[in-house]
Amino acid sequence: MNNDHVSGSIGGRSDVVLIGGGIMSATLGTMLKQLNPELSMQIVEALPRVAQESSNAWNNAGTGHAALCELNYTPEDALGNIDISKAARINEQFETTKHFWGWLAGQGIVADPSSFVRPCPHMSFVWGESNQDFLRKRHAAMEKSHLFETMGFTTDWATIEGWAPLLTEGRPSGESLAATRVEAGTDVNYGSLTKQLIDHLVSLDGVELALDTKVGSIRRTGDGWKVGLVGGKSIAARFVFIGAGGGALPLLQKSGIPEGKGFGGFPVSGQFLVCKNQEIVKRHAAKVYGKAAVGAPPMSVPHLDTRVIGGNKSLLFGPYAGFSPKYLKTGSNLDLLKSVKPDNLAPMLAAGRDNMPLTQYLINECRKSHNDRCEMLREFFPDARNDDWTLINAGQRVQIIKKDAERTGSLQFGTEVVASADGSLSTVLGASPGASTAVSIILQVLEKCFPHQMASADWKAQLAAMVPAYGLDLTKDKAAYLDLGGKAATLLGL
Repeated sequence: MNNDHVSGSIGGRSDVVLIGGGIMSATLGTMLKQLNPELSMQIVEALPRVAQESSNAWNNAGTGHAALCELNYTPEDALGNIDISKAARINEQFETTKHFWGWLAGQGIVADPSSFVRPCPHMSFVWGESNQDFLRKRHAAMEKSHLFETMGFTTDWATIEGWAPLLTEGRPSGESLAATRVEAGTDVNYGSLTKQLIDHLVSLDGVELALDTKVGSIRRTGDGWKVGLVGGKSIAARFVFIGAGGGALPLLQKSGIPEGKGFGGFPVSGQFLVCKNQEIVKRHAAKVYGKAAVGAPPMSVPHLDTRVIGGNKSLLFGPYAGFSPKYLKTGSNLDLLKSVKPDNLAPMLAAGRDNMPLTQYLINECRKSHNDRCEMLREFFPDARNDDWTLINAGQRVQIIKKDAERTGSLQFGTEVVASADGSLSTVLGASPGASTAVSIILQVLEKCFPHQMASADWKAQLAAMVPAYGLDLTKDKAAYLDLGGKAATLLGL
């Protein structure tokens, strides 16, 4: 079945309504249907196909974010100490996601794991003596944890050239370089995975998919929710999940739940340079992350990435941040303005006041010419020629703005689960690391919205099969980390 062409019946009643056809809805739908096969489910997607916004392969970096290469996950304090706690948490969450993917492969829900996940080494790369010292300290701190003990470190030019030859070609001799490398990194096509999960869902009894269908209203009823659709029809539902990426905030506001008050959104657009020279593409085989520019948002950490999309290998560099008032790539220029409400006006103004460096950074990014962007690329790949690269637009990301007791409002760069007090409606706000930690995020949704069922013996047994690390602390349990990781890698062909 090809969900690009499915258009199920719409309207009436459903136990569950999933708004948005992306990785979050696909993951939640798959888990819920496994936990309770009797549930009826309606998936509502505004576009003609699923996985066309943040989950689309060209709209994200495709990195299986496991904190192996992302330097912004390991901050250095004023005394020079490296904090790896965030990196450890993200690594554990990605491992949990891989375990679930392994279960999908074992069940035949995804027939060919290589269609969405492939091995791809993850590297961190820096230049300059101070950055070299930082990377050395970071490696020393990380290798003490079993999560990162396979990470290699070098300052040797020949070794770096062997890992990623483009990084050293044309570079001035004698420059201080440093790199780390983890062989067990991944390149992930979240769009392909999303389509396969939704194909699976619509093949099951009681699941319908409606494409080209927009939600106009979400209102409480006596026993749940009434989801009003543009065009006049509606769906009555006991549980509603808003998995609409950047479009989640306006829909959350339509629901009127008190837990959604005070949230605002700051949209950031992205762009990538894509290499047109296949000879260059063939010579690079890694995801190489560097340090972010001062004032840059975390999702703008520069990286030179091998990607495999539709079986074709590509090479991307970026992202270059920009500004658009749209909350979705296919959204409206009025999205940001319409999202300003009396309850979030003060937090949004406060966040704007406190993030002027970010605003200036985005202004500067928007002013860049093609040569300016290629100059940034040449910091990674000195021999890069302008004519070998072309610019593409990636997806929109909406960063969370939330109330803050001290500063009135603050800009957040993570992902947050919001749920009504009775658990009948939930959504996910924010961006990175997002899709890579989808399973951990959806487990939070289940805990908030289905607490009694999650405590039942039946659901516990099902969860133990789907997510075998659920309830374990993989940052402390080395044996479980290695055992479960090894089983998932075998099932996924990694």
